[in-house]
Amino acid sequence: MVSVFTFTSCVSFVMVCYHFYLSFSPHSTLLYSRVPPSCLPIVYHPDYNITFIGLEKLHPFDSGKWGKVIRFLKEDQFFTDRNIVEALEATEDDLLVVHTKRYLSRLKWSLVVASITEIPPLVFLPNFLVQRKVLRPLRTQTGGTIMVDRGWAINVGGFHHCSSDRGGGFCFLFERVEGVSRATIIDLDAHQGNGHERDFLNDQRVFIMDMFNRHIYPGDVHAKKAIKRRVELDWATEDSEYLQKVELHSEGALNEVRPDIIVYNAGTDVLDGDPLGGLSISPQGIIKRDELVFRAARRRGIPILMVTSGGYQKKTARIIADSILNLHQQGLIGPEGEGEGSAPMVTHMVGGAGSAGSAHTAV
Repeated sequence: MVSVFTFTSCVSFVMVCYHFYLSFSPHSTLLYSRVPPSCLPIVYHPDYNITFIGLEKLHPFDSGKWGKVIRFLKEDQFFTDRNIVEALEATEDDLLVVHTKRYLSRLKWSLVVASITEIPPLVFLPNFLVQRKVLRPLRTQTGGTIMVDRGWAINVGGFHHCSSDRGGGFCFLFERVEGVSRATIIDLDAHQGNGHERDFLNDQRVFIMDMFNRHIYPGDVHAKKAIKRRVELDWATEDSEYLQKVELHSEGALNEVRPDIIVYNAGTDVLDGDPLGGLSISPQGIIKRDELVFRAARRRGIPILMVTSGGYQKKTARIIADSILNLHQQGLIGPEGEGEGSAPMVTHMVGGAGSAGSAHTAV
């Protein structure tokens, strides 16, 4: 049985959002590909990173953190360039599965992209440069594709606040071919994932667990109605309380409904000192958090797709790399899918952060 799970995402640097879209009509795309036996199901491309005459420094988000994660993992001899999966750039047809023509057309205006990314000087640049230096990297993140035939996959990129006609951060496209009828989102970014919550407000196929700082953006009361397991945190929540709640509620969510696939939003904006997250989790706490979620998934034999999402400090790249290394050391990920459980289904994952959106979309 072959099941296709596709997620596309788009970046609005400030807030992260992912949007799930369930489609029962087939979509033909060149993004789908099998992972060669010599490769790990980790997807990345150097074009993920956004660097353009220093404009990226005008936003607190480290737009080059993805490349740093990969560099750290290579320095630690976890892999080489030859055994990771290279992302492809998503085409307009791919993006139209999630987004409207109206939304994609708006991205042809530098003013719109400047507003979405919150980098005002972009308004003065010709749109062909904005397309090449800003939107192309995001479309490439959208195009990362792998087969989750080993029970796990990691897209070194991604965000999470979006809807199909607005920009905001991160989108997932859940395109069912066969075998995937239920998905669980475990969202541990510091911000409420209101984009996907609004999109799946009345969709019983998607179970959402969201643990977030109750005092920060977006505070979307209407979207909260979609959350099946909601955990609201206070300012400066620390490791002990945080990890206890992660384990309790991730285990509880998977016991309540057994999904065919888990999408794990592993935001690092929970880190102590993050200017937007407002929590006080240590690097060791983040590493342990990821281990708890992967262990819960692998023990049940449920495929898990991880995206790295938010995180606004320079040190987050090292933490993400250390977490991936720890997952390997714990036997939860590896070349042959070793771990506490194995997933029988084969799933395509298309991942990343597509063309920029406003405060709530994905490209």
